[in-house]
Amino acid sequence: MTQGATAASATADAGDLVFDVRGVTLRFGGVTSLDDVTLQMRRGEILAVIGPNGAGKTSLFNSLTGVYTPQEGEILLAAHPGDQQVSVLGKQTHVVNHLGVARTFQNIRLFPALTALENVKVGVETRQKSGPVAAMFGMPWQRREERESTAAAFALLTRVGLAHRANELAGSLPYGEQRRLEIARALGTDPGVILLDEPAAGTNPAEKRELAELIKRINADGVGVLLIEHDMKLVMSVADRIVVLNFGRRIAEGTPEQIQRDPAVVAAYLGTSVEDAEQELDTHVQPELHRIDSAGALGGDAPGTTATEGEHS
Repeated sequence: MTQGATAASATADAGDLVFDVRGVTLRFGGVTSLDDVTLQMRRGEILAVIGPNGAGKTSLFNSLTGVYTPQEGEILLAAHPGDQQVSVLGKQTHVVNHLGVARTFQNIRLFPALTALENVKVGVETRQKSGPVAAMFGMPWQRREERESTAAAFALLTRVGLAHRANELAGSLPYGEQRRLEIARALGTDPGVILLDEPAAGTNPAEKRELAELIKRINADGVGVLLIEHDMKLVMSVADRIVVLNFGRRIAEGTPEQIQRDPAVVAAYLGTSVEDAEQELDTHVQPELHRIDSAGALGGDAPGTTATEGEHS
């Protein structure tokens, strides 16, 4: 499917949408990071956003979570079933989080000197009501919430396969386990949708397989997943639908099977014309994006990219 919205997207009922992004344009000085981007995320799906370096993927995530405010367009959110659509524009990130949006980052942002359990409790306790005064005086409801947050955090560690690491410092965990720990902490905020920014970055093949299974389980538990990822094998194995960005514009949308054989998408990754991409597709039986990925030519932010640099991804 090419740049035009699909018939299903165009006619989707608002109650079936988690995010409804309409004509969003984001500029930094003379640089346009997002250019009239329109997309919809349906309730209960795993939606992947892919594209070469500089496509605008992280800028989109930052716009969805209140980090950036686009100059044009609208972003409507209804994270949980039954929620009324509200505009994200102009809302601070903690407000967007309380509306039901959780996020992980390409650069892991754990508290390395806290245990795995304590890191997840940080997420859980954002939903609790006791403040510092109640904690200072050890009020009964605060002690109850403390027990509840500990139990909830341990349950989330179990959910991501890290219960045996509960009392270990987050900074001492292997990289792949830190990735899963960050996801557990994000789930602690009880989101209706979780945004995963390059969750497979820096992981080995076994960790990627575990991550794919975890993403599917999270989605099966009723949490929508919006995914930025440069590992095409992972994307194709978990995504229900894919949106492709290039130079800030949406160039394609469809199922994994449609996207990996789309000449416009292949042209964007190869940096060639659509005609040359069509020739590539005619001469290679293997799905083109998989072949490019195995050669290491796919776009994606390199590990260590800062949040500011990420605005161009």
